[in-house]
Amino acid sequence: MTFSKDQSAGYLINHLARVFARRLSARIKPLGLTPGTFPALLELWEKDGLTQKQLVERLDIEQATMANTLARMERDGLIRRQKDDSDGRIQRIWLTDRAHALHAPATAAATGENQAALAPLSEAERAQFLALMRKILAAR
Repeated sequence: MTFSKDQSAGYLINHLARVFARRLSARIKPLGLTPGTFPALLELWEKDGLTQKQLVERLDIEQATMANTLARMERDGLIRRQKDDSDGRIQRIWLTDRAHALHAPATAAATGENQAALAPLSEAERAQFLALMRKILAAR
């Protein structure tokens, strides 16, 4: 069997992810955000005060990558770290006022990019496409 990138789910998903990231980057750059920090922000906007370990698990990324991302977010004034009230060995990650203020414009930018990217699909195709991606992710 001959390998064909046009029939490879991995190749197509990777290519699509890069296109999404590049276009999302253009939309959120004016807000001072990057595609690297955006997933962590999405998790923290959903549940503020997570630990680094929880973020690693939720985002399925390497510990070192998360540590670097959080260091950049702290430098950029998006998060602050605070020791856990009941266990001083644990640090919780909290969003700053600046990060909270970026929630609406950043998610609007992402929504706009999602709508633009999925525009070639019918409403039913969009729903099916998203459902199939969720199904594959749930099986991992």
